[in-house]
Amino acid sequence: MAGGGAGAGGVSPLGPAPPMWYHRDLSRAAAEELLARAGRDGSFLVRDSESVNGAYALCVLFQKHVHTYRILPDDEGFLAVQTSQGVQPKRFKTLPELVSLYLQPSQGLVTTLLFAVDREETAVSDDRDYSDGEDEKPPLPPRSASTSTPPGPETPTDSAPAANGLSTISHEYLKGSYALDLEAVKQGACSLPHLNKTLVASCKRLNGEVDKVLSGLEILSKVFDQQSAFMVSKMIQQSVNQGGDQELENLVTKLAILKDLLSSIEKKALKALQDMSLSSPCALPPLSMRHSKAIPVQAFEVKLDVYLTELTKIGKSQKYTLSVDVEGGRLVMMKKVKDSQEDWTTFTHDKIRQLIKSQRVQNKLGIVFEKEKDKSQRKDFIFASAKKREAFCQLLQLMKNKHSNQDEPDMISVFIGTWNMGSVPSPKSVASWVLCRGLGKTLDEMTVTIPHDLYVFGTQENSVCDREWVESLRAMLKEQTELDYKPIAVQTLWNIKIAVLVKPEHENRISHVVMSSVKTGIANTLGNKGAVGVSFMFNGTSFGFVNCHLTSGNEKIGRRNQNYLDILRLLSLGDKQLSSFDISLRFTHLFWLGDLNYRLDMDIQEILNYINRKEFEPLLKVDQLNLEREKNKVFLRFVEEEISFPPTYRYERGSRDTYVWQKQKATGMRTNVPSWCDRILWKSYPETHIVCNSYGCTDDIVTSDHSPVFATYEVGVTSQFVSKKGLPKSSEQAYIEFESIEAIVKTASRTKFFIEFYSTCLEEFKKSYENDTQSSDNINFLRVGWSNKQLTTLKPLLSEIEYLQDQHLLLTVKSVDGYESYGECVLALKSMIGSTAQQFHTYLSHRGEETGNIRGSMRVRVPSERMGTRERLYEWISVDKDETGGPKGKSSVVSRVGHEYVKPSAVRKQLGELGKVSEEGERSSKEETAARPKQDSTDGDSSISKNSYNNPAYYILEGVPNQSAAALSPELLPSPTSTNPQAAKAALPSAGARTKPPCAASGPSHPRRHISGHPVHAISEEGSSEDDGGPCVPGAQAGGIERTVGSSLNRPPPDFPPPPLPKGALEMGTEPPFPKPRPLYPDLAEVRIPSVTPGPPPGLGEGFKRGGGGGGGGGGAFKDQSCSVLQMAKTLSESEFSGQPPRAPSAPPPLRVQPMGLGLDACRTFPPRNPIPESIAEDMPEEALWASSSSSLSVGESSVGEWLQRLGLERYEQGLLHNGWDDLEFLSDITEEDLEEAGVRDPAHKQILLESLRQQQQQT
Repeated sequence: MAGGGAGAGGVSPLGPAPPMWYHRDLSRAAAEELLARAGRDGSFLVRDSESVNGAYALCVLFQKHVHTYRILPDDEGFLAVQTSQGVQPKRFKTLPELVSLYLQPSQGLVTTLLFAVDREETAVSDDRDYSDGEDEKPPLPPRSASTSTPPGPETPTDSAPAANGLSTISHEYLKGSYALDLEAVKQGACSLPHLNKTLVASCKRLNGEVDKVLSGLEILSKVFDQQSAFMVSKMIQQSVNQGGDQELENLVTKLAILKDLLSSIEKKALKALQDMSLSSPCALPPLSMRHSKAIPVQAFEVKLDVYLTELTKIGKSQKYTLSVDVEGGRLVMMKKVKDSQEDWTTFTHDKIRQLIKSQRVQNKLGIVFEKEKDKSQRKDFIFASAKKREAFCQLLQLMKNKHSNQDEPDMISVFIGTWNMGSVPSPKSVASWVLCRGLGKTLDEMTVTIPHDLYVFGTQENSVCDREWVESLRAMLKEQTELDYKPIAVQTLWNIKIAVLVKPEHENRISHVVMSSVKTGIANTLGNKGAVGVSFMFNGTSFGFVNCHLTSGNEKIGRRNQNYLDILRLLSLGDKQLSSFDISLRFTHLFWLGDLNYRLDMDIQEILNYINRKEFEPLLKVDQLNLEREKNKVFLRFVEEEISFPPTYRYERGSRDTYVWQKQKATGMRTNVPSWCDRILWKSYPETHIVCNSYGCTDDIVTSDHSPVFATYEVGVTSQFVSKKGLPKSSEQAYIEFESIEAIVKTASRTKFFIEFYSTCLEEFKKSYENDTQSSDNINFLRVGWSNKQLTTLKPLLSEIEYLQDQHLLLTVKSVDGYESYGECVLALKSMIGSTAQQFHTYLSHRGEETGNIRGSMRVRVPSERMGTRERLYEWISVDKDETGGPKGKSSVVSRVGHEYVKPSAVRKQLGELGKVSEEGERSSKEETAARPKQDSTDGDSSISKNSYNNPAYYILEGVPNQSAAALSPELLPSPTSTNPQAAKAALPSAGARTKPPCAASGPSHPRRHISGHPVHAISEEGSSEDDGGPCVPGAQAGGIERTVGSSLNRPPPDFPPPPLPKGALEMGTEPPFPKPRPLYPDLAEVRIPSVTPGPPPGLGEGFKRGGGGGGGGGGAFKDQSCSVLQMAKTLSESEFSGQPPRAPSAPPPLRVQPMGLGLDACRTFPPRNPIPESIAEDMPEEALWASSSSSLSVGESSVGEWLQRLGLERYEQGLLHNGWDDLEFLSDITEEDLEEAGVRDPAHKQILLESLRQQQQQT
């Protein structure tokens, strides 16, 4: 910490007391906000430097721009403002002295320091934060130290007194005996007897420890090599017999023996065991294999999903039994035929080519079998439930993995648990916790006992000592799995603990284990609140785990937010070279768990009523964590699985039937409303594989007032890649080349910037040159650009495509004046591989806050000799958009990869296409565009939201006064084109109508409500339809299109405005009154950022040019918007600005696409504030979520949902879909018995449905 050191001569650099203008831990962005609030030229403050420890930053406001000067200490501790080369700096002992000089005019700064901006003193009277109000004083830290691995620097250990004793001995020598030795040397002595005596005393404990270790190794060495063991014994005995003045020398000798013994004993043991194995060929299998529990054969009852073309042949849907033999590597498919006979077919694991999950029908699965060489067959099955389908997929993945010829795994299973134990020991059995049994999204009983590869246990208020706790976890896992799990890390801060255990077979795959802790208790000095963390590498994939206990109290939201930001900044995990990045960007996968203590903002009685009715959606809308995440205050771009279990706090101890929400305190009655305090979130690099298979809580562990929470994840991992061709020659070298980069940074500074590039595939980090273009349309934003000549070409260590497609590139935008980061991001190389440049576009963040965005054009050139790749295990299961429900052609397949990342505008197919499944017939382009994947109202990627960078209004106007914008007449506002006025009119649905964005793509494999979710990238094999409003992204006409699905959970706009309208907006020509519809949520590549500079930056692709990428004539910068961006921006803004407000058009242009359930007001909320309740939306087929205004729909209803809605019988939709009746053509042959099976038991309703189908058949 900069403020803590001593300056020259032992004087504190802050003087006797820190001056009020000194802000210790203030971030750069917060400093700029304070100065902007001050608003006067010459306003200044001093903060700690973010780039250099012990340095400071002097921030000065002049002409609305912030100028930053670095104050650096020299070797003698004097402080000086960094100057240009050759200029003699002025040196000062303290900061107040330095500042006092610059309070005088003409001292070389941009302006004289005039007005100090003082720090805000925070009150500490209400800082009592003890265990959710349970205890009157904070618990004492545990006496025990961390086990199994060296504890972090902040963990109390038994070695502390030894360190203090050593420093005392050394101090005494320097104070007294040092002078005696000096006198002896002056008299010609050749030794230092007093120093020798001091060292012997210091190493007394070390001598004893070395003797213990040597005696143990001596016994071990006798087992494998009698001769060398005898020699070792002799040497040890000789050294022990010596003493006196030679004691220190003997210690050095013993250490040398120890070193030699350790280096040789493994080789000797290996040779001995090899000799034993040759003499006894029937050796026992490894311990881990001996004790692993065999997985029994599991059978699943399913129905074959058949279609209209096949009904005439086979009649009604047939029942099958699918039996999975994991150990034998077989799948047996059996169906019953006449006279109780059975017809069965066996497929070995290598004959099962692919599993294709239906995204719309959650219990439907397609299996592609290999029939003959280069020929395959697909069969679709309906499972009893979505949970059964997931269990089947997990078992087949396990079978594939078990019989794979790969040495290293592609995918592992991770269990994560968090539990506030309430300062009492755990019960004898917590099996339900590790087996994910209880409430919420749980695992199927068929897979619940399959051991996970990693177990991570985070606990709070855990009074059990570390060793005892870890041993109890190991014993429990051994009882459940028959495996002896190995603890790889245990970290403790008072009663906050994290323990990581791994399967024995993976122990050698774990490396680079790092642990750390951060205190956030009273005044950030007590450890009763805070966080512990562990990070490590699993082969080539980095993992981070953070377990925290944040401030309690319903009203202390701000304190919790600050706790999170402090942990994010101060927790020291991962690669030290990535210190420029906070921990949310240092790991391939980061998991954050713990008692986050966020509460529900609702009356207690209402909360209890909702819980009793198991209606959690209204409660989640007032969940403080959800609300703070929507505002981007905390957990930026993290993901949380949908919560479908009751609040886990505050129960009556001893039962799970009653919430105890009141407690009498000395200060009055304290209320703790039931809340989801205990949470698990994660954040992963883009284009990586991660799926949450369970998220819930137990209902039978009742010792604490919190219920344990569990989650399991399927995570893709990479191996430590070894090139078969060796290091690349110059002709076989891969290159990472940038054509251009442009960033918009939230700052009032006008300094120059450069970019640093970090990656595990680079030998060392690389820097760009300074930006060569710079402009600003708004005082709070700066646009900076780098052309090709300013950007360095990067050379990866290895050139194989199989290696490069798993790599990521970290970028940080730094200022030239202070070398401080203004924003960081991560890019996946996988999508950039190819001979042509690909566009990227993503957000910048710094210290947990969104600070801008960055986009550019790059390519990864891989030589043809290094292009070989293979399919990963997690690519074997894909997601089918399931558009018409029939087997009429190729399946559009989606791989669940990545988070919060905008992929390039086009998809290249060189990395393999999993979705090419050959079946009967071809799906016409009409059917391809008519049916759309299900888009849950709250599903998908949060990047498409009100405050996101692909919100068109964000770049146009968001609360920023602009006269040119306000002067625009409605006639000049953008309006999509359409040749049919009636169609355009029909595109405005009435309130409650559900329309569909034409550029939607399939979402994640499970429809979930994410605050920020997976963007799932669809691979459309047949391209886009022009009937759908033109291509969604630049280059769409060139075949396949890659798209992202956006989350529509309500988010407020950012708390900083973007640049105002471009000047080119005034030059737009008028357009036809009913232009062609365009999507409300365009692809990010289409969003253009206004600039005062003409044309795009050098080298940027077509999608970066204003007005490009849209298709259709007529133009200007906004020709691709579907309603007035001025109107949207006006209503989006949270801030009030002076000046004339932008004028909304008197008649908004036709709006083809709107959020669900909204009418014309849809353009005022981004996304809708009242989405369809998820319980309904999840069960609707995709067509039911959208109106029939799409030009590619056939006459009448296009889906089962719309048909039922017209008849007023939509209640039966779930039952019909569940039984496989998901196509109107298929329904035409439904019988009364089928209807009854689907839940239609009312005779009148049966009659209505059957009569409607008969009429529809006659019309067609």
